[in-house]
Amino acid sequence: MSTPGPARIPLWVKLAYTAWIVVWAAVYWTHNGLDNFLWLCDLTNFAIALAIWLESPLLASAQAVGVLLVQVVWAVDYLGCLVSGRHLVGGTEYMFDPVQPLWLRLFSLFHLAVPPLLLWLVWRLGYDRRGWLLETALTWLLLPATYLLVAPETNVNWVWKPFGKEQHLLPPLGYLAALMLLYPLLLYIPTHLALRRWAPPASWRLRR
Repeated sequence: MSTPGPARIPLWVKLAYTAWIVVWAAVYWTHNGLDNFLWLCDLTNFAIALAIWLESPLLASAQAVGVLLVQVVWAVDYLGCLVSGRHLVGGTEYMFDPVQPLWLRLFSLFHLAVPPLLLWLVWRLGYDRRGWLLETALTWLLLPATYLLVAPETNVNWVWKPFGKEQHLLPPLGYLAALMLLYPLLLYIPTHLALRRWAPPASWRLRR
């Protein structure tokens, strides 16, 4: 009979991240409403908590595949605007909106912390090559749900306007279909290929 091995994620990390999630979720729920949690980046925060407590390579890998590139683009746009005063890509305009309280905007700086956290988790737990398939399946459920349930002006997950910019090339449903293809093709598969080369496989980590 096999005995469980030592925890691969320290308890203090689990407790600290859980405390952060509780505070962050309460603040976002109060000030941004429940619709805001449908953003892929926001849902990832909850999935990371689950991955940390379960020490699940599959969940950690899926989240890494899903948001690493998006979070890096967010960081480039935000930091680039801090330095140059111009948005290089778009999507972080709200971080400079004086109508929003500064303390509330500071909560969005989790976008800067999530990429190194996910890379650390994947390294600790190992990379599960099924992650991109799970994330694609979740995305194909989430994008239509966002399109149907959330007001267009909120543009959650950019299901109406890419990076907040109007598009007139495709009708709304055609744009949604294109988005469902582009998420895995441009974000998930390239990240999957990079993580597969960089991180140890989950099966190797589990044998240790």
